[in-house]
Amino acid sequence: MMKRSFFALTAPRLRMDTVLADVPVPVRMATPGQATFLIEDQVRSSDVALIKPGDAVTTGQKLALTPDSGAYATSTVNGTITGIERFPGESGKVFTAVSVKASQGGGAESDFRAYCDNPSLQGAIDLLQCLPGSPDFEQFDSHSEKPTQTIIINAMDQDLLIISAQYALTSFMPELMTGIQHLKSITGVDQVVIAAPTDLMQGFGEIGATVMSIDSGYPEGLPHLIAQRFVGHEIPVGTDYRDLGLAFLNIEAVVALGRSLAEKQMVRTKLITFVDKSGNRSLVSAVIGTPILNIFQHFQLVLNHEDRVVVGGPLNGYSTHTDVFPVRPDMDAVMVQDKTDIALASDYACINCGDCIRVCPARVPINLLIRFLEAGEYEEAAQNYDLFSCIDCGLCSYVCVAKIPIYQTIKLAKYELGRAVNGEEQDE
Repeated sequence: MMKRSFFALTAPRLRMDTVLADVPVPVRMATPGQATFLIEDQVRSSDVALIKPGDAVTTGQKLALTPDSGAYATSTVNGTITGIERFPGESGKVFTAVSVKASQGGGAESDFRAYCDNPSLQGAIDLLQCLPGSPDFEQFDSHSEKPTQTIIINAMDQDLLIISAQYALTSFMPELMTGIQHLKSITGVDQVVIAAPTDLMQGFGEIGATVMSIDSGYPEGLPHLIAQRFVGHEIPVGTDYRDLGLAFLNIEAVVALGRSLAEKQMVRTKLITFVDKSGNRSLVSAVIGTPILNIFQHFQLVLNHEDRVVVGGPLNGYSTHTDVFPVRPDMDAVMVQDKTDIALASDYACINCGDCIRVCPARVPINLLIRFLEAGEYEEAAQNYDLFSCIDCGLCSYVCVAKIPIYQTIKLAKYELGRAVNGEEQDE
C-alpha cells in the first residue's frame, strides 16, 4: 500500500474564522407545522413496522421502524404521522423519512425522566443518540477489545464559514461542565480533552477536562488530525483513532446533554450556521425536523432555478435536491449559492499537476486514486491507493485545476464499498 506522495507537501493556506467579541445571537425559528425525521434504515416487506401513518407521537418519543432496528429518530414535536417514505441522501444513501403534522401541547418525555433517575450508557445508546450534535454513545462499548481511554470533545467547526461549534463553546460553559461530568459517570472514562481554537482558549477554569489548543488552519480541526496531534505521531495506515483508545464527541452534543439534564427534558433545537447567496452568515436555532425552506423564508431568500443548496460547508458539504430537507441532529450549516457563483465541475482527465497531492493532509496519491475510482475499480483503489486514508476534508476538489469532483467521487466509492462489505443489495 502506498503511504507517501510523490511530491513535497505544502500546508493548507485556508484559515477558519474565529468569533471573539462579536458572537452573534442565534435567530430562533418557530416550531414547524410539519416536521420530518430521517432514519438511517428502511422497512422491508417481511418486517413488522412499529409506526405507521395516523399514529400519534409526542415530543421526545423514539421513532424506530422495526423492533430489531438500532437506528431511530426522536420526535421533537407532538402530532400525527402523515407519511413514511424513502428519502434520498448523500452519495447514494437512502433514508426513511417520517413526516409529522405538529399539534399543540407538551410531551410527557417519561422515558427521558426515567433516564435522568437511572442514567446508564445503555440508556444513552437507546435514547439520546439523536440529541443535537448526534453523540455516538455506542463507541464506548465496554466489551470492545480496545476500550476508550480518552474522550475528545471537538470544539472545532468542521468546515469554512461555520461558527456553530464556537458559539456552543463560548455560550454554554455551565452546561458543558454538566455534560462532561455525566459522560464520565456513564462511560467510566476519566480523561476528557477539549480540542478548541487557539483564539478561544481563555476562561475555561476547572471544567473537568484538559484543553488542547488547535490552530485555525483548515483542516486542523477534523478528528483524524486532532487524534494525530494528541498521540504525537502519525496514525498508521489502516488504523482508526478508535484503535488508539480515543472517542470523539461534538461539543454541541455534550452541551445538549448537559442542558437536557439541567432542564429535565431533551434539547430539541440545533445550532446552524446559515450562509446566504451573498455570503452573509447568521446563526440559527431551529427545531430538529424543521424544513430548511422555513429558514430561507425567514431570511426572505428566494431560490431560483439552478441555485444550489448545500448541507454543510463549502468544502465538505453536499448539495440537496429539495428545499424541504429537514434540519438533522448532525447538521451544522446550510448555505445557498446563486447559479452564477457555482464552481464548475468537469469530466476532464487528470492533468497530473500534483496540486491535490501537495495539499492532501493524509498524503493520499490522489492522481492515481482518481483514475481507478473513475473506472469503477473501487477495491483496487482501496487496497493499493489509500482510498480509506482520506479524511474527507475536500481540499483536493478545491485545488483541482481540471475541476474534477474528486472529493464527491471518493465519498461515493467509500459508500459503495461499504454497501458491498455489508452485503446490501442494489436499491432499485
